Amino acid sequence: MRVADIITAKLREAFSPDQLEVIDVSEQHRGHGGWREGGETHFHVVMRTKAFNGKSRLAAQRAVNKILAEELAGPVHALTMDVRGMDD
Repeated sequence: MRVADIITAKLREAFSPDQLEVIDVSEQHRGHGGWREGGETHFHVVMRTKAFNGKSRLAAQRAVNKILAEELAGPVHALTMDVRGMDD
């Protein structure tokens, strides 16, 4: 299974988002640290979910990092994110 698919599945299960995009931006980092041939090393996540209503941006990002800890310790070198509640 592709890393992007694993990330998508974990985030859907944990947060039931109304909007979720997992974008492989690895090619933008070609030649930088952590980059590997074939990509799937650098990702950008855009997510809107009621689970983050009333939470700070930092709390939302920490929640995502916790769910993706295994991927961040392994195949994912970098993760950027735009994650918010539906009331933001």
